[in-house]
Amino acid sequence: MSTLHVFNPEHDIALAANLSNFTAPHAGRQLRHDLGYLPAIWAASDDYVLVEDVERAQTAFSRLMHRPFEGFVDKHVLARLDIGRVEPWGWDLALRSFLLRYGVPSEVMPSETEIAVIRDLSHRKTAVGLLRQLAFEGTVGESVVLETPEAVVLQVEQWGRGVVKAPWSSSGRGIRFVDTALDDYQMRWFCNVLARQGAVVAEPYYDKVKDFAMEFQSDGCGLVTYLGLSLFHTSNGAYTGNILASEEEKREMISRYLSTDLIDSVQLGICQLLGPVFKDHYQGPFGVDMMLVNGILNGKCLLHPCVEINLRRTMGHVALALSQQCHFGQVMTVEYTDNHYKLSLKNTSLF
Repeated sequence: MSTLHVFNPEHDIALAANLSNFTAPHAGRQLRHDLGYLPAIWAASDDYVLVEDVERAQTAFSRLMHRPFEGFVDKHVLARLDIGRVEPWGWDLALRSFLLRYGVPSEVMPSETEIAVIRDLSHRKTAVGLLRQLAFEGTVGESVVLETPEAVVLQVEQWGRGVVKAPWSSSGRGIRFVDTALDDYQMRWFCNVLARQGAVVAEPYYDKVKDFAMEFQSDGCGLVTYLGLSLFHTSNGAYTGNILASEEEKREMISRYLSTDLIDSVQLGICQLLGPVFKDHYQGPFGVDMMLVNGILNGKCLLHPCVEINLRRTMGHVALALSQQCHFGQVMTVEYTDNHYKLSLKNTSLF
């Protein structure tokens, strides 16, 4: 029996909405339409990849990878396929409901109860808890879960400058940079998020130097495996590209800013700490976003070791899959031009 792969980049927004009947914003629908072929990069030859336009997917994939993939399918044939497993970008109620409507058996997907557990683990409180346990020498980071507008005001006044985040949000959405002069618009936003999601997460403002991430895989039985570094770039909170390089090359790049001992300690700590948390609850890929912070220690930057936990596949995983197929020395970029998203490989530098 084959695996059905699904690229559902609207997952984070769907997770926040927590609805079986959910319509993604236009940008999410367009991204899914244009880049739905991405799972074919790591899919097995007898797997299926769900896309909206089979011919378009075949053309885009062949142009990128210089090889064909025969397993692209659209939603209308799902009921006729022999599917033994579904591997999406991320699990949410909307995706489960969609696949059920088009004939994918419920037994090859998590139940609504299991998705509720995944959603709870995706709450930013999980990242708050992990950050507190990654307080190695050379790290920085403070984060708290707040449940009232008054608590938000007091916390921001204490820090002077801060960042307030909705528990579930995506790609820079659901995040507000604040100072002690909180205005009515910000207060209304805090109150709306608290009413819808029950809490916000706040942290001090840090003077960021660069973003990067570590990518992992959970087997669902208590083992978390480290997959590699993700050196990426964002613009106005939106992802724009990833370096494709060997792990040794990426470690050399990051070692200009951090000690490799600290990198290794954080990597091991995440594997050891999250294995028990995800046991019996989450099987699949995930990433931990980090950032380099101004503040010199022994000639190096400080490390914020857990800005976010993305309990799903990430563009970092896509970059790792491409790197394993020897596209070293290039940058994977995602651009929006002529009303379409395009993934390209370019000879440029991001880090």
